[in-house]
Formats: sequence, structure tokens, C-alpha cells
Amino acid sequence: MKRYNLLIVLLLLIFNVTTAQKKKNSPAADLSVLKETKTKIENTVPLVIKHLQAIADKEGDNNILNNGKTALGKEYGILESEWFLYRNNMKNCILNNSSKKAKKCMEYHTQYLRNTFINYNNYISNLTRKNGYLGVEGDTKFDFKPADIATKLSEAYSNANDAAGRMKGDQKKEFLGQTMSDDNKLTPYSQLAQ
Repeated sequence: MKRYNLLIVLLLLIFNVTTAQKKKNSPAADLSVLKETKTKIENTVPLVIKHLQAIADKEGDNNILNNGKTALGKEYGILESEWFLYRNNMKNCILNNSSKKAKKCMEYHTQYLRNTFINYNNYISNLTRKNGYLGVEGDTKFDFKPADIATKLSEAYSNANDAAGRMKGDQKKEFLGQTMSDDNKLTPYSQLAQ
């Protein structure tokens, strides 16, 4: 009887070690995609302003640039507030829910952010396309693909959810708190539009 108990204990020990190794080798909770996304969003602003400047120079009317910058600022402001809400909501989804509920919660907020990205992308694309306003030559190319960005964010947060599941209270809060750091906060439009 004791041999069987020892065998069971050994098997459980081996199982736990291999499971821990699998988790250790699973995709790390790499949230660097937040910085990448922030950079992609911020990089759109100078490109749009450059395009507006070309139109204003061609037409000799600086109001085009001023009005365009104001309109872009409004769109960027919507995206900026949604970006803050998204990061905060995702953090709260992971902290306050079971793994299954957290996934549903995260899917909802990722879809909402994706829609906001699509609206912003449509705005800047329509404003800067070749046959757009006053026919300024050349399309402006953006490294901003809403579906790709949303997918990468979703994967990163899913991995973060898995990693957070292996953490305890304060460690979990500290880990997820990094998503709200100033490094991931969008630069205010007034600074980008100079």
C-alpha cells in the first residue's frame, strides 16, 4: 500500500514540475505592444499635418491647415480618451474577474477599441488620400492597421491574464499597474501638433 502512495506522490510531483515548466515556457506577458500601439497612433499626427500643410501651401490658404488641425485634434482626443479607458478596463477585467469572465470582458473592450481605431483610421485616410481634398498628389501611408493592432493587444492581454493568474494579490496589481504608466499614455495632441 505504501508503495502505491509513494508512486502516486512521485507521479503528482512529476506532473506539477512539467506543468510549471510548460507555463514557464508559455508566451510571456509582454505588454510592450502597448508602447508600439502608442507610437503608431502618435506617428499619424505629423503625417496628417504635413499633408494639410501641402494643401494649404498649394491653395495659399492657412485656414485649411488651422481648421484641419482643429478637426484632427478632436478625432485624436476621442482616441486618446478611449485608449486610457481601454487600458484601465482591461486591467480591471483581469483583476476583478475569474479567468473565463475576464476573457469575455476583455473581448468586449478590445472590440470597442478596435471600432474606435477603425473610425480614426477612416478619418485620417479620407483626409489624406490621393483623390481627397483638393487633389494633392501622393497618398500618405500610415503604419496604422486597426485589425492588426487590436489582435496584438488582445493577445498581449490574454497572455497577461494567464500570467496574472499565477500571481498573488499585490504582485498582480503591480504587474497590471504598468499598463497605466505614463510610458503608455498618449502624448497630448497640443504637443504633437506643433
